[in-house]
Amino acid sequence: MNILLRFFPFLSWFKEYDIGKFKIDLLAGITVALVLIPQSMAYAQLAGLPAYYGLYAAFLPPMVAALFGSSRQLATGPVAVVSLMSAASLSPLATAGSAEFIAYSVALALTVGIFQFSLGVLRLGLVVNFLSHPVVNGFTNAAAIIIASSQFSKFFGVDVDSAAHHYETMVRVAQAAIDFTHFPTLIYGVVAVTIMVTLKKINPRIPNVLVAVALTTVVSYFTGYNNDKYVDISAIQLPGLSEKISEFNATVEHIKTLGEQRKDIGLKVDEEKQRQANGHGKSVELIKLQGDVAILTLEMDELAGKVGTIRHELRHMKFEAVEDNDTHTFYPKEAIPEGVATDNTTWRIKVGNNTLDTAKLRMVGGGAIVGKIPEGLPTLVLPSLSSKTFFKLLPTAIIISLLGFMEAIAIAKAMAAQTGQKLDPNQELIGQGLGNIIGSIGSSYAVSGSFSRSAVNLQAGAVSGISSVVTSIMVVITLLFFTPLLYHLPQAVLAAVIMMAVIGLVNVKGFIHAWKAQWYDGAISILSFVVTLYFAPHLDKGIMVGVALSMTVFLYKSMRPVVASLSLSEEKVLKSAEHYRLKGCRHISVVRFDGALFFANASYLDEQVLKFRNEQPDLRYILLDARGINDMDASGEEALEMLVKRVRSAGLGFAMCGIKGHIINVMERTGLMAKIGDDEIFADSKAAVAALIDRVHTNTDLPQKGCKNCPLTQYIPAEK
Repeated sequence: MNILLRFFPFLSWFKEYDIGKFKIDLLAGITVALVLIPQSMAYAQLAGLPAYYGLYAAFLPPMVAALFGSSRQLATGPVAVVSLMSAASLSPLATAGSAEFIAYSVALALTVGIFQFSLGVLRLGLVVNFLSHPVVNGFTNAAAIIIASSQFSKFFGVDVDSAAHHYETMVRVAQAAIDFTHFPTLIYGVVAVTIMVTLKKINPRIPNVLVAVALTTVVSYFTGYNNDKYVDISAIQLPGLSEKISEFNATVEHIKTLGEQRKDIGLKVDEEKQRQANGHGKSVELIKLQGDVAILTLEMDELAGKVGTIRHELRHMKFEAVEDNDTHTFYPKEAIPEGVATDNTTWRIKVGNNTLDTAKLRMVGGGAIVGKIPEGLPTLVLPSLSSKTFFKLLPTAIIISLLGFMEAIAIAKAMAAQTGQKLDPNQELIGQGLGNIIGSIGSSYAVSGSFSRSAVNLQAGAVSGISSVVTSIMVVITLLFFTPLLYHLPQAVLAAVIMMAVIGLVNVKGFIHAWKAQWYDGAISILSFVVTLYFAPHLDKGIMVGVALSMTVFLYKSMRPVVASLSLSEEKVLKSAEHYRLKGCRHISVVRFDGALFFANASYLDEQVLKFRNEQPDLRYILLDARGINDMDASGEEALEMLVKRVRSAGLGFAMCGIKGHIINVMERTGLMAKIGDDEIFADSKAAVAALIDRVHTNTDLPQKGCKNCPLTQYIPAEK
């Protein structure tokens, strides 16, 4: 039975399960679905995908992750940080929203799933410890700001091209909003935020996100919030517009042509690299091909700049329309003929990344909505993932996997503390991995455990993963029957949903707490925050800098562990003489080494002991308190042996106490125990001090025989 539960952990749900518990799980699952459906659509757009791909990501992953994970309340699905990282990592590879971008997103989910599943099967869940809490805190706070600010363009109803850095994109958004803000769009966003905040204060159990989405969608439908017209270019009375659009289209097509050429040459580059790897030596042809790729890339970048300039000009054109028998004639706002009555609506040309159809130009006179969502379930097919694509996506997948899992396991642990449930991190990795793998078969992008939806699940009283199965079923019902109801959902409302969701990620106290614990942890957290903000959308830079700083601090501390000179405190225990300002013995130095004694710090112990010897000219004996030495390699053992020789060659005594069992085994195998001598090895510090005082103070020819003022004499047991 235990073997069966290992492969099918969900079987444990049904022990003492009854109809009453099922009703609770049913209600909890429906409640979570009411939050998940609108959230998933918002997060999909954050990931650079059409909104309905969020529903695909909410279809299989919640159920699969629950069935094969270890937490009974963890709600898996689209989350803000993973969605942002998915978009940021794939934007250099393809245009957001394009078929190629969607294919990469699904392939990334499969890669993430394979990596997580492999870690779980190999019982390597501990690798998440490489991401320290200060790093995650700094990254999460920066990501929350990036996510929230990335929705400003939808809030103000403006379109801008993304810049190399996120803060540059925000400058463009601000400039576009100053030039023209679509106030109905702004009102919808503000109203949605107000509804969610108010309902949350009234009663947290109310599905505030669903209420905001439902109300604004109904109002959008009846007020005609979306107002698009498709017209021939002849209907726009602006001289030179046709030539401008022709230039735009020709440049876009030229970029596509160069892109195909670069793709073909790239395949030849891969072939030449393979030939070189097979032992054919350096290839002149490879150098030529790589040069051709670099030249094409440079040309494409220059053309992309030209396209961006034209697109910016087209987007900033504003028109007013004259309607006559269902036909519209558009005039520039600054050049409306006298006596012509317009509709007083500001119209703009919708310009994206593709060529414009001059016979069917899209004129935007209202706000952006979700639009048509394909009805029915996604086609279940294994995504195409070549070895080349896998290794291209793997670095990003590793970061997303670790971050996503850290978020998921942190949530699961917090809930387990309340429910008393036992968690298995490796089993949770398997569940999350399978959720991403099987989810990718249903066109899902990368997902993880959600803090907000897990909290809703726990609050609703969920007792097993049946609630997540119910959630998936509710998403299926929505995809089959209710997608037409989402057509008029304003994009600004989805932006408001995202902004409200990430507010909880902002944690300023985390910086203060880290700084109070250790100043360098606080500094690492702040630097991770700043670097992530600066390099956004390249979020991996913040993670890498944070991990590098954490490892540097760890290595430095490992190379410079605490080596303290001990003396007796008022509590009659040995403490650091320097830290507590205690008077020590002139003739006996008790030294404690805290940490593993290995190659990186082997010489440091000798340096510190030498310092103590120089500070105490009357020193006669050194006692090494080894309670803090928890490991020792060959370099550490050799350094200890050399220390013993140097101390004794200087005419001083050397003894050790409190040695751990596995350290004794190392010393016995190498013969170091014999060299130190059994009479110099003591079980604890009290026995060692008693013996050394007897040798140094009592049986001695020192002028100060007896050393009555020595503080260590008070450490000797009363019977002595």
